[in-house]
Amino acid sequence: MSHLQAGHYQYDEIDRRFLTERVEQFRRQVERRIAGELSEAEFRPIRLMNGLYLQLHAYMLRVAVPYGVLSSAQLRQLASIGRQYDRGYGHFTTRQNLQFNWIKLVDVPAILNDLAKVDMHAIQTSGNCIRNVTTDQFAGAAADEVVDPRVYAEIIRQWSTLHPEFTFLPRKFKIAITGATTDRAAIAIHDVGIRARALGQGAVGFDIFVGGGLGRSPFLAKSLRAELPQADLLAYLEAILRIYNQYGRRDNIYKARIKILVHEVGIDALREQIDAEFERIRGPKYRLDPEIVESIRAHFASPPFEDLPAKSPAFEAALARDAVFARWAEINTVAHRQAGYAAVTISLKPPGGIPGDATSDQMDAVADLAERFSFGELRVTHEQNLVLAHVRRDDLRALWQELGKHGLDTANAGLIGDIIACPGLDYCALASARSISLAQQISARFADPEQQHLIGELKIKMSGCINACGHHHVGHIGVLGVDKHGVETYQITVGGSAADDAVLGAVVGPAVGYDEVVAKIGRLVDAYLELRAPGERFVDTVARLGVKAFREKAYGTAA
Repeated sequence: MSHLQAGHYQYDEIDRRFLTERVEQFRRQVERRIAGELSEAEFRPIRLMNGLYLQLHAYMLRVAVPYGVLSSAQLRQLASIGRQYDRGYGHFTTRQNLQFNWIKLVDVPAILNDLAKVDMHAIQTSGNCIRNVTTDQFAGAAADEVVDPRVYAEIIRQWSTLHPEFTFLPRKFKIAITGATTDRAAIAIHDVGIRARALGQGAVGFDIFVGGGLGRSPFLAKSLRAELPQADLLAYLEAILRIYNQYGRRDNIYKARIKILVHEVGIDALREQIDAEFERIRGPKYRLDPEIVESIRAHFASPPFEDLPAKSPAFEAALARDAVFARWAEINTVAHRQAGYAAVTISLKPPGGIPGDATSDQMDAVADLAERFSFGELRVTHEQNLVLAHVRRDDLRALWQELGKHGLDTANAGLIGDIIACPGLDYCALASARSISLAQQISARFADPEQQHLIGELKIKMSGCINACGHHHVGHIGVLGVDKHGVETYQITVGGSAADDAVLGAVVGPAVGYDEVVAKIGRLVDAYLELRAPGERFVDTVARLGVKAFREKAYGTAA
């Protein structure tokens, strides 16, 4: 099946020629670096503009997966690259991208050329620019969707890619968009968060939020504008970026994000400046014409769904005779807008596994399954899993059985084993502490499916440094690793959430050593099971009782 298909934006010859020329430019720059004509300091800004990082042990290449959508052909190419140029795997990230962690500099041009063959690249996955736009992994499929956000994510991608004004911003800039009644895109923790809404009579509008972000100084985004008309989307984003580019701090990397500008200037004063710039530039040049929107929307037309009944006797019978399958179907599928179908989360978090890692063989297998069961399309989630968005419910058991052959049938989506974790000190040059090995230990500690089911929804998020790539601030349980006088020390927070009830977690007690983290989390879970009211999630119990109750249980003190 070709990678050019409905549900996936299709590049044209101009796009492809540009990618080929870009690869050749970078090939010459790599040759100059290897020959010693460029120093590392001179090469650094060039490689970052092409998604290439220098990590602890090797180069890391971050591949862009716009709004998390992949074709089966693209996933097969990623598998091939992992097998040929890495160590036979890739790592899916919280920005719906993929990283190769063991890349040789000499191979990067060949890798970028292989990516270009399937309309992929690594542009704007690094540097102080507008990064990969992220969205709901169930976009175009979810039963609660109001507006398909992929259409507008693609429009924003086209507007922002190599934007001449915004290539060297004060700091990186992240945008997320959701179009469902449930926010699965974590818009509250982005520089700009967008909620697409139906305004009636076919009109689409946007609620715009600004100033979210985690890291050293975490903030939730504040409401900037409600019901922005579709025609004004790009003009308003342009105004936001222009004001940020003008006034964002460039003298201090820790105060350079737009969240600091919002905090220091105030949302009302910032809104006045953005609105003034918006009024100055709005007009035909920036107007998002309906014809453009519809031409983009055509690329995301629904696949050829079958006309299936709402109830499936075969599916119900499979649930009744196989309890293990039934649990997987309950946990790893969500309701689809099309009768007879479901959206399926493929967990990349097996017990004791490394969150977000998939082997090349597994990627090939998922590509095959996407073609067999989901129209050749799949998604990357910001929680480091994969999704087949359009699976017939009658096919779910066959899909589950095939996933099991490749170690991909773990039933833990949204449960305590579904841990988000950054690469930490195992790979990252910025990290202060390990996160992968701790995630593996926690996953193994709570591996029992019955125990996970008893605990219910509980999101653990873990970062190996203050930069918070693991989103620990908004974990139901968050774990932050820091270096304290040469010793790995971990701060634990509780009560965070990145969903519609977005809230930053609160520190539950004194920081603990590496060997104490798993036991402390075990005590927090025990406290929740003891204290929860019927139907309460972990985060609900924390919100009702406060941090003090959990501190007493886990640390034996109320102080």
